[in-house]
Amino acid sequence: MLQSQSQSPPPPPDPTTTHQPAPPPPPPTPPLPSSGGQSFSEEEEASRSALKEFRAKEDEIERRRMEVRERVQARLGRVEEESKRLALIREELEALGDPLKKEVSQVRKKIDAVSKELKPLGVAVQKKEKEYRDVLDLFNEKNKEKVQLINRLVELVGESETLRIKKLEELSKSLESTHKLFYASGISDGDCCLVEAGGILGHLNLALLNGSC
Repeated sequence: MLQSQSQSPPPPPDPTTTHQPAPPPPPPTPPLPSSGGQSFSEEEEASRSALKEFRAKEDEIERRRMEVRERVQARLGRVEEESKRLALIREELEALGDPLKKEVSQVRKKIDAVSKELKPLGVAVQKKEKEYRDVLDLFNEKNKEKVQLINRLVELVGESETLRIKKLEELSKSLESTHKLFYASGISDGDCCLVEAGGILGHLNLALLNGSC
């Protein structure tokens, strides 16, 4: 009977504790004594002690298995709660809309419309700028030509004044020499005045004609 109890198989392992190490095998059954009651009593005590130790280890393994199972269940509970919370956050994110979506859409449409209007205006501005530059270049060129003509006019007026003053000086000298010549030839004062007047008028008309030309 003692031999059958010591060789009983261990209970099947729990599937939740497959990661735990397998329990150690029971100690070997000592051989039956050939004779003597004292030897049999010691062997029976050793068998009981071994069986007790084996049961204690089994209890310890079962206790640890239950602890691990409780920890796994607690972890699974927390994971499930986190999953629910993450799913709720995801739903809120998907349902979250832009509160200013309508206004943003209207402003974008206005921007597109203004951009379309700006495009031909930009082309027109470039065209007008080119025309302005062309007209400005022509204006500067004509203004430069005008300045050159004015400078030439000033030069011509100065040359004309110089020539006329020179001519008047020559006429004045000619008048004086004619007056002296008349006095030397014995012409009277009255006749001399008439001749001088006629000569002066002739020279003045000639000078005026030259100046107008």
